[in-house]
Amino acid sequence: MRIARITGTATATVKDPKLSGLTLLVADIVDGAGKVLDPAVVVADACSAGVGDLVLVVSGSAARVAARTGGLPVDMVAAAIIDHIDIRA
Repeated sequence: MRIARITGTATATVKDPKLSGLTLLVADIVDGAGKVLDPAVVVADACSAGVGDLVLVVSGSAARVAARTGGLPVDMVAAAIIDHIDIRA
């Protein structure tokens, strides 16, 4: 699992029919301090996230387990909106 900040949305009019109705979000993978580690990745939305939200992203086979994305051809999913992060050094 990784932390990401939603920065936008992606629209695809021509796509695999299994992706119809699925919201695609653009996100920056970030570290605990908010530093961008991997910019502009596309994630499927399973938690009704919006621009500016900090989310928990799952990838690989875990991305196909979430209720909204089960069995779909996705590799990264925003699975939860993060309310708070507390990192103690």
